Amino acid sequence: MEEKKIKLNDAYSLKTPEDSIKLYKKWAQTYDKDFALDNNYVSPKKISNYFDEYAKDSDTPILDVGAGTGLVGELLYDLGHKEIIGIDISPEMLNQAEIKGCYSSLIEADITKKIPLDNDSVGGIISAGTFTHGHVGPDTIDELIRIIKPGGLFVLSINSKFFKKSGFQEKFDKIKNKISSPIFKQFNAHGEKKENELKEVKIFASIFRKI
Repeated sequence: MEEKKIKLNDAYSLKTPEDSIKLYKKWAQTYDKDFALDNNYVSPKKISNYFDEYAKDSDTPILDVGAGTGLVGELLYDLGHKEIIGIDISPEMLNQAEIKGCYSSLIEADITKKIPLDNDSVGGIISAGTFTHGHVGPDTIDELIRIIKPGGLFVLSINSKFFKKSGFQEKFDKIKNKISSPIFKQFNAHGEKKENELKEVKIFASIFRKI
């Protein structure tokens, strides 16, 4: 019996990290085409370009949070950022990221728990597609602040509906003495796709620095 093809809605209907592990185990080898290419998934490019625009020479090494198959890492590498660490909960997705050859190291870990990196050990943090339904919520930002150097750059994509429902604004208000005032830029995760379900997937690019 042929295995049921994974659809776009499967990604946007996840509820827990455990759901993510199960989905991406099946999806890893075809994710770049089935999700990213076929659905004009522009978030990795948008977020990578924002990072490159705001980055200083000191914002390295860069931690790619929820690196997946390495879509962001590959784009950053092509933009000239050569020291990139990828972290993801799915070993199957990281296997695909390793093939791209753009990461200096890869870490398999659940970022909703303590991240296996030292305090003040990375210079920049980037993330596309991780702060969304069934993936990672606002409390993880506290752990990311721990591991980034003072002055380090954050560029995070946050699903706009998830932003409002899960308390990201409240989190930013709570940590306002630890970070610069965030800059928010909104875009459609799937670019100019016309389908109704894709037009509704709006993203806040959240850009700030650790004080």
